[in-house]
Order: sequence, then structure tokens, then C-alpha cells
Amino acid sequence: MSYKVGIMGATGAVGREIIEVLDNRNFPVEQLRLFASVRSAGKKMETPFGEITIENADLADYSELDIAFFAISGGWSKENAEKATSAGCYVIDNSSAFRYDDDVPLVVPEINADAIGESKLIANPNCTTAIAAIPLYALHKEYGVKKVLISTYQATSGAGAAGMSELAAETQNYLDGKEVGNKVFAYPIAFNAIPHIDSFQENAYTREEMKVVWETRKIFSEPDMPISCTCVRIPTMRVHAESIIIETEKPVNPDDAKKLLGSVEGVELKDDLENNVYPMPITATQKYDVEVGRIRQNLVFGDHGLEFFVCGDQLLKGAALNAVQIAEKL
Repeated sequence: MSYKVGIMGATGAVGREIIEVLDNRNFPVEQLRLFASVRSAGKKMETPFGEITIENADLADYSELDIAFFAISGGWSKENAEKATSAGCYVIDNSSAFRYDDDVPLVVPEINADAIGESKLIANPNCTTAIAAIPLYALHKEYGVKKVLISTYQATSGAGAAGMSELAAETQNYLDGKEVGNKVFAYPIAFNAIPHIDSFQENAYTREEMKVVWETRKIFSEPDMPISCTCVRIPTMRVHAESIIIETEKPVNPDDAKKLLGSVEGVELKDDLENNVYPMPITATQKYDVEVGRIRQNLVFGDHGLEFFVCGDQLLKGAALNAVQIAEKL
């Protein structure tokens, strides 16, 4: 079979990545239609599927689509998802609009594809969650994870094309000796690190940090798993990096953990300290697999603890690739 596919938000960073992933994975596209805001409607866009005229997303007829990828704001998704699913169209939503709804599956296909069931609406997790989830779940199945502590180093592309543009422009301003400003981020991002992503919550964590907690628990079907996270924006273009510490129920040996993670779908083991091989944004960029390395016994939890470093392209595994993998499971 082949499918009539629509991408809502096709001109954004994630929308463009979805187009490339559909082509690279030979997804059976009968017809690809691109949708965006009224400002972009009527413009033409070059794609691997040929030149396509962008349509107004607000006027989409979902009865003409089999699958719609929503790479657009949560508010817009809330207003339009039911319209799409009631017309018989599957919706894979990349926003946070439905991730925490009990009746909407939140899916990382390598972990919980069965959660899709008969649902026409499937939520794509936050990019930070998706990158950590695959190695973390493999370790949870084998050793039983009691506690998780995460620190992230997140690329500007997590804030979309505007974030990447601001990094490039303000870095150039800095190098030219000009005033460095900020519009997308709370402070100038060039040569800086900002421990603030999304809004602060009543518990003093940011919403980005709490997304990792809420979503990991839902994906793992572990509603009480103790998880803590600190999210930091750094001046890189692509790839989120994460330092992860776990306490386990069973004793865990780093060598055994390396063998396990080296066999997990979606993971590339990069752990050769003698040759300085470990995960980095520069090597994980535009890569489908999540790089995992620096695997070692945690000094606090001893033989019941493990510490490791993860890098994953959040525009791919954290967003576009995961969404297309969901579509492949439908």
C-alpha cells in the first residue's frame, strides 16, 4: 500500500526533516502535501518528491489524507486534531498538546509501539525524552531502574529554525566585536550556557525538565519512577547531549551494560576511552541512532549504579525520525 501524507508545519525545521526522513526511509508515499500558515500558502517548495505548492493548513481537508504529521504549535494541534481523526486520518502530533492525555498513546516505537492500539491520534515525545528513553529502557528491562538523574546540554535547534539562526547571527556579531543580542532565548546564546528551557514551574523546575519526568514515566508505564532533570541550552546547532545517572535494583557491571547497549536497536555504542571515542554532537549530527558512551560505575551508587553520556539528533530521533517510525507501525 501507499499513503496520502500531509505535513502540517512543513516549512519549519521539524517539518523539513520529516520530508527528508520519508524519502530516506522509502516510506510508501502515494502523494505528499505540504501545509503551513497562510503566509506561506501558494509558495513552492523543492523536495525529494518534486516541487510542491504549500497549502493553507487551516483549510486542510483531512478526508483526502491517510496520515497527517503535525509539526506545528500545540494550540493549533488542539484545535485541529479531532477534525482530522474524525475524517479517518491518522495524526502523529509532535507538539506537547496531547502527550499527557491518558487516552492518547505517547510512543517511542522501539519501546512501546503496542501502545498505539486502535488510536488515530498518537503523540510524539519531547526530543529530550526520546533521546534518553531508548538506552534507559534497555537498562531498566535488564537491571530495574530505581532512580534517574539527568543533566542535558541542548542545541539551539530545539527552539526551531529561529534558534539556529540566532546562534549563527549572534556568534558572528560577537566575533565582529558588535553588540550581542537575543530574541529567541532568555539571554544571548553565543559562547554562553543558559540553564533555562521553557517556563519555570511551581516546583522551580522548568516545564522542559518536567516533560522528561512525565513522559518517561508514561512511555515506560512506570508512573512513580523517581526522575530528576536539569536542562541547559548550549551554543550548538544540532544534537542534544545528556549525562544520565541511574540507581538499579540489580547489580550492574559496566562491561555487561556496554554489551547490552551495543545490541539495542536505535543505539550506537561509542565507548573506547583509549582512542577517545565517546558520544559528541559533532558525530551524532544527522544520525538516526543515539550515541551512547562514557559508561562507567557510578561512584555514589556503587555496583547498583551506572553513569553514561548520550548524544542524539533531536531533529531526527527526537522528532522527525520518531514520528515517521510511528507511521511505519500504523
